[in-house]
Amino acid sequence: MNNKERLELANWSMKHALKSGANESVVSIYNSRDIEIEYRDKKIEKLQESTQSGLNLQVYTNHKYSSHSTNDLRKDSLAKFIEEAVAGTKYLTEDEFRSLVDPKYYPKDLAMDLKLLDESYEKIDSADRVKLVSEIEAAAMSVSDQIISSTAGYYDSYYETTRIHSNGFTGENKGTSFSVGAEVTVKDKDGGRPEDYCYVSTRFKNEILSAEYLGKEAARRALRKIGQKKIESGTYQMLVENRASARLLGIFSGAMSARSIQQKSSFLDGMLNKKIASEKLTVIDDPFIVKGLGSRLFDGDGIAAKKRVMIEKGVLKNYFVDNYYGKKLGWEPTTASPANIVLEYGSKSFDQLLKEVSKGILVTGFLGGNSNSTTGDFSFGLIGMLVENGEIVKPVNEMNISGNGKEIWNQLVELGNDPYLYSSYRVPSMLFEGIQFSGI
Repeated sequence: MNNKERLELANWSMKHALKSGANESVVSIYNSRDIEIEYRDKKIEKLQESTQSGLNLQVYTNHKYSSHSTNDLRKDSLAKFIEEAVAGTKYLTEDEFRSLVDPKYYPKDLAMDLKLLDESYEKIDSADRVKLVSEIEAAAMSVSDQIISSTAGYYDSYYETTRIHSNGFTGENKGTSFSVGAEVTVKDKDGGRPEDYCYVSTRFKNEILSAEYLGKEAARRALRKIGQKKIESGTYQMLVENRASARLLGIFSGAMSARSIQQKSSFLDGMLNKKIASEKLTVIDDPFIVKGLGSRLFDGDGIAAKKRVMIEKGVLKNYFVDNYYGKKLGWEPTTASPANIVLEYGSKSFDQLLKEVSKGILVTGFLGGNSNSTTGDFSFGLIGMLVENGEIVKPVNEMNISGNGKEIWNQLVELGNDPYLYSSYRVPSMLFEGIQFSGI
């Protein structure tokens, strides 16, 4: 189904919903294609391809709301589907806040090209994909005879969506994404099986890092974990690697939503324009990054994308306010969720930050744990490296940190100039002082 056909069908469906008794409706029609490959021991272990087309329908009838989906796009089937959806909605409880976004919040211009689509996607064939994962696995296995296994992975996706709101909004999305890398497991003389990975995600295939780098980096990271052990509990400096830093920012994510505020389940309730973190922390939601993994011109409510400072020098400046909970709170909507998170970066490289650690732990990953958006309390397991006098000494694991979101972010003392570019969270390495670690 091409763009014109999707638009025509979406219009027809929206009008049929109104004709059937809906006061307002939203229709979204999508096509997608996903391909996944896993390669291990010089052979394909998994090859999966899925192609989907479907329609999502939102119905608003006298402030009663329901959402429905179907993969049957034949008009005769859709007609019955829509009629039953509208009829069923009338039995729901009325909610005065259920209505579409005020059209004044819709984007006025959708012409900006954020370059989310790799035009060469259709030219990629299965041989190309398999060749890439075989090269990644070979690169990983070539590093050391201590490697037990390596699994190379490849995933790509193509999507196109047409969305229509009955009160005047029409928008289209089209894009591609690629995720490629390897996981490696190695031998430990003490019987352990340390493992690590190196994966990158991009919008364009030609921006994937080389197969040699991905395989060897995954192997290098796994090999440096050999001999990892707990160390003594205590207060240490904490240097968090850029690809792991987003987990800490996740402490704020739920608490910054209008839903959490309205339901009194946010430790950031009432904290607007108040200090919640070190002045080193400035967080920006930027939906307009060219080729960004979270880039967009409008969100799931149809609200126009806008670049916003969420936290400015430690002061909370904005919440994520969707249409529904914004109405409940009497607030203007901003957006339901972040697009691309970027920070005001520091001036020092990772190596320079490492040199500043006299006694600390370099955190390379967080394991399990949880954070409570109501209280701000958190507890995370972690893996990493003991650092003394600016040098990595030995690997550590089975350590934990716990505390409160407001406290730990006030212990942030420096940010690196090395944002992780293969995620919608473009977060750099971060250095914290006085963090309590639990170990032996």
